[in-house]
Amino acid sequence: MHLPLATFTSIIKSTPLVSIDLVVQNENDEVLLGYRNNRPAQGFLFVPGGRILKDEAMAKAFKRLTLNELGTEFSLSNAQLIGPFEHFYHDNVMGDEFSTHYIALGYRLKVNSQQLNLPLDQHSHYVWMSVEKLLVDQNVHKHSRWYFDPSSN
Repeated sequence: MHLPLATFTSIIKSTPLVSIDLVVQNENDEVLLGYRNNRPAQGFLFVPGGRILKDEAMAKAFKRLTLNELGTEFSLSNAQLIGPFEHFYHDNVMGDEFSTHYIALGYRLKVNSQQLNLPLDQHSHYVWMSVEKLLVDQNVHKHSRWYFDPSSN
């Protein structure tokens, strides 16, 4: 269920959001990162993902998010849970008047890169990057690096 803007604004101000982050790895074990168009994390490379909607089961959210973010639908059973992570941002999708707090459920998904039809809604472009490189690349948001090095948070 999509919420009216005023309701959604109040929720962001008042409570954590629950999301699924997709740690997508190709046949070469490279990680898919998109250059974020929107706040929070605007201007950084970030793993694809998004919020779980009210009254939406996680399995259904996973299918919706993979279709919307990767251009191909995958089932939750295709992925491996990495774990829950907390993401704190000083801004929010509408501006910087208040912060955003996410409880992000990280899921690893192995794909053949030819399966994907990457949309350019949330991200202006995508790159495949080795884990070694993403851990040191300052263009990769720290919250995406945490999926590979949780001790850095």
